[in-house]
Order: sequence, then C-alpha cells, then structure tokens
Amino acid sequence: MKIHKNLLLLVLVQLGLFTHLFAQKPDIQRINPTNWWVGMHNPNLQILVYGKNIATSKVSLKTYNGVKLKKTQTTENPNYIFVDVEISKIAKAGNLQFTFTNKQSSVNVSYELKTRSAHPQAVSQEDVVYLIMPDRFANGDESNDKYDNMNDTQVDRKSPWLRHGGDLQGIINHLDYFKELGVTALWLTPIIENNTHQSNEGGTMRSSYHGYHFTDHYQIDRRFGGNNAYLKLINEAHKKGIKIVQDAVYNHVSEDAWLVKDLPAKNWLHNWDKYTNTSYKDQPLYDINGSKFDNKITEEGWFTAFLPDLNQKEPLLANYLIQHALWTVEYFGIDAWRIDTYIYNDMDFMNRCNKAILDEHPQMLLFGESAVNTVIGQSYFTKNNLNIPFKCNLPSSCDFQVQGAINTALKENFGWNEGVNRLYQTLAQDIVYQNPEKLVPFVENHDTDRYFSVIGEDFNKYKLGLTWLYTVRGIPQMYYGTEFLMKNFKNPTDAEVRKDFSGGFNGDSGNKFLPSGRNAQENAAFEFNKKLLNYRKTSEALTKGKFMQFTPFDNGVYVYFRYTDKQKVMVVSNTKISETSFSTENFAEIMKGTKSAKNIMTDEVLNDISTLKVPAMTAIILELK
Repeated sequence: MKIHKNLLLLVLVQLGLFTHLFAQKPDIQRINPTNWWVGMHNPNLQILVYGKNIATSKVSLKTYNGVKLKKTQTTENPNYIFVDVEISKIAKAGNLQFTFTNKQSSVNVSYELKTRSAHPQAVSQEDVVYLIMPDRFANGDESNDKYDNMNDTQVDRKSPWLRHGGDLQGIINHLDYFKELGVTALWLTPIIENNTHQSNEGGTMRSSYHGYHFTDHYQIDRRFGGNNAYLKLINEAHKKGIKIVQDAVYNHVSEDAWLVKDLPAKNWLHNWDKYTNTSYKDQPLYDINGSKFDNKITEEGWFTAFLPDLNQKEPLLANYLIQHALWTVEYFGIDAWRIDTYIYNDMDFMNRCNKAILDEHPQMLLFGESAVNTVIGQSYFTKNNLNIPFKCNLPSSCDFQVQGAINTALKENFGWNEGVNRLYQTLAQDIVYQNPEKLVPFVENHDTDRYFSVIGEDFNKYKLGLTWLYTVRGIPQMYYGTEFLMKNFKNPTDAEVRKDFSGGFNGDSGNKFLPSGRNAQENAAFEFNKKLLNYRKTSEALTKGKFMQFTPFDNGVYVYFRYTDKQKVMVVSNTKISETSFSTENFAEIMKGTKSAKNIMTDEVLNDISTLKVPAMTAIILELK
C-alpha cells in the first residue's frame, strides 16, 4: 500500500516522532534591559531574555575585550533565561554578540553597550518641586490620545475617571510658565506604560490615567508620547534650568503587565491561600512589640486586588527592578526619584536599590511616599538618628508630618498643642532625621484634599501656609493649580482633586496659564507665589541656610529664621484674628543688634525693627540688613 509522504510525516509528528524536523530557531521576543553602559560602578549585569521555550538554549558570547559571560539561570517557566555578564573597567562601548542555540538551530543577538552620558542634577533645598499629573495638565498632541490596539481605548474629558489626553508635549509647551512661576523641578506622576484594562473601583470603571499600573517598565506610555517625547521633555527642561523627578513604583504592577501574564516563577508575586490586602498600617513594620503576622500583612498584602504585589525577596526580580531604575537614569537622564508606596516594599530590597542608585549617582535625591501618622514613623523610613536594629538608607521622604501640621495649624485656634504650635512641635522633632533639610514638605498632592478647600477658602490663610511651606527647611513641593487656588475635596473620588488644568486642552473656556484667564483673586495668588518663589531662588538663606525657630507666643505669634554667614531671613507669622505688636528683643541671639530689614514681598525697607507690627493672619518675610 502506497502512503503519501506528507500524510506519513503528519502521522509521525502526531505520534511524537520526527518533531525535530519542525524545530525552529530560538524565538527571542524581549530583552531587558534593552541596552547597558560601560563604566558603571557595579560591573555585573543580568539580562532577562524572553521567548517561546528559550530556556533550553545554550548561550555563548563572542569574545569581547573586558566582558565575560559568567552564567545563565532559568526558572520554572521555560520562556525565560537570565544571562549574567561581567563588564570590567577596560570594556569599551560597542555591541556584544550573543548566540542562543537549541538542538536544531541558533540565533545571534546584538546587545549594545553605550558610553555613559547622563549627569543628573542634584535636587536640593535650592529647588521648588511642582507636581504634575500629565493626563490632566495639557494636551500637546491629540494624535496620541488613544490607540485601538491598547487595552483601554477610551478618552473622555467629561468623565472624571477616564483618560483626558494630556501628554508630555503639553508639558513641553508650558516650560516657560514654570520659569515665570519660579519652579525649578517637575515631578510627574508615572509616565511608564499602563497598557491595562479599566478597573472596577467603587462600582465605576476607571482608567489608570494616573500612571501607577505598570505593564512594561521599558516603555513610556504611547498616550504620553513614548520614549522619544520623554527624552525631548527632559532635554528641553534642562535647557531652561528645570529638573525632572520620576515617580517609581517597585511594590506592584498591573494585572495586565507582561511579566504577570507569563510569570517567570510563581514566587515573583506574594501568594496567599486566599486574597489578602495590606492593612495599610505602618506601625507593625517598626513596632518592637509587634507581631510577625501583622508585619507580613502590611508588607506582603496586596495594595489592591488588581495590583499584583511583587516579592522583592526573589533575587531575579530584585535585580530586574534595580537594573530598570539604573537604566532609567542613564537612558533618560532624570534628576531625582520619588518612590511610591514606600513602606509596603521589602526594606532590605529598598536599601539595596537605593544603594545601587547612589553608588552610581551619589548626589541624587531619592524620596519616598511614607504616608504615616507620626514623626517617628516617618523617620524610620529614611536616614535617621534612631538607635534601632534596622536602618533605612533612603535620603529623604515626602514630609507628611509638615503637611498635616500646616493644614491643622490653619484650622485650629491657638493652644498649648493646637494651632501654630502644631507646626512648631513637628519641626522641633527634626532631631530624629539625619538630613531634615532633604525632606520634601507640601500642603497638598494628588492623593489629598485640595489645600484651599481644607482651609475654608481663606486667602489670608492660603498665603500664610504657603509662606511656611516655601521658607521652612526642606525642598518644598507644590501641586499643579496650587498657584491659582484650585480647590475641591476627594468626594466621591480622588478624581475631584485631579481636575484638568484649564487652558491646557482645546475647547477650554478659560486659560489659567495667562493672567487674562484668571480672576482677580487667582491672579493675586499667582503673583504671590511668583514673587516669593523667585525671591527664594536668589536667597542663600532660604536655599542653603540653617533653620532656627522660637516658641510661639502671645496666643499665636510664631517666629523663625533661615540663615547663613552672609544672609539672614526672618519669618514672622501672626495667626491671631487681630493685629499684633511686639518687641524683637527675644531674638537677639540671632539678630545680633540688627536694626533694619527689607520686606521681601512689598520691597518696603524698615529702618527700625526693634518692634514689629503684624496684621491678623499674616506672615511677613524680612531680609535682615
């Protein structure tokens, strides 16, 4: 009996024979990091290679001076192989040639080593950080608003929960606005790809317009303009003397992240017998009387059900996250990191990650979001002076304690522990921090009620609180719209405090970027911020000086100084509902006989400051002569 050749082969394949006749060469679909650099402090690089059944491949490296293939590692998922190489100091920029060989075929892969060119600028007390949510700020390129081949295809400015179309080009278009205002650094909520489905939150379907649901660490979201737009923004901002702060998320990723859809190993996530949410409690992490159970819930519980929690104790995952951070600094040239949900990360991992960045860029500012309730709690998650077994190495933190103190001080009547004493007592605890001048105080951000609403839309209180923010120790952070009185409460959702910047989108009825688009009070607020922030840039005392405060007196008068050997600035706050007058003799230790001063907000010269008169709910800023 004659059997057709093709039919025979088909039968044999179905029987599991001769499958090698159909074997294909290794199918490599992804390599991370996408490239690397010579001259790094750490010579070790671990390359993640992803492709169908790639783990069975043998890996070889063509001889390259100064580069050595150390080993390869695989996981329970056959679609991954991790390639460890060592790049010595003698290695030059060029292209490494790897060969991946399986039983039947091989494929060559070129991997680029670049020359380092990133020189991050130090973010310090000399700066004022302006927080932007790119989707809500300005739309500079309507062609990238949505893509039909992404998981979320909707853009609708009428919905508070969907994407609105703001992008990186929109920020580029308004760099001169920041220059005018006196801002020196921009912190953007995450711009990394969020190619994720809408999530059901509180019964409504919501987009990840805020950017905290990562799906691919090595891509900037196309709806913001992609990698090239981010490079352009950073380059243009640097030309104008404006620094860029990137928002990092190590704790979790989106359920649509490519790594989650095909996990290298089950232990890359925190797994529980049943779904377990974090308690959001910080105390179990440092409580010497606390339980291991509560500690585990806080750290390993998921932030939400749709944000898989990463197990940073897994060495391959830890390397992946750390190398991405290093790659970002080198590739894009960012200047600082703000680290999201800091307390929910594994602290050993965070110390390792922080050290890796600081080893390469010692002056880089890293500050974490530690939304805790006490100064001790906040200090635990940064470099501190506490005598405790575990020490965090994070240089700085978002200063939630000062944020709470300022807002509370403006809402309470003066008392032993109330009113402006809240701010005084909070700052009096700076002893616990190694570097309190590196903390990042604020009055509002994208997760809080709007400052102007919190203080009852009182314009005098508005100016008083911002005077404190811009003149106490630390690196002040403002939120887009603070400068022209944006208001609202987080009711019913956070979207209410993330409204569009009017004038940033086609069809807006007003334009807050221009004086003509702001009403009289909004212009007064803008000019107040502009005057103080631009003075601050030129003031050695406010940008480099030490901080000395005096106990509040006379039922609500609070005085402090910022000073260097060359300049002294005196801030006098009257939080009473009536005018006050007082002698300055109690401040002799720092005034040292100073007789005159200039009011930096009015430019008035005061020839005799032995006695000061201050209107109700007002702060005056005096440059001592």
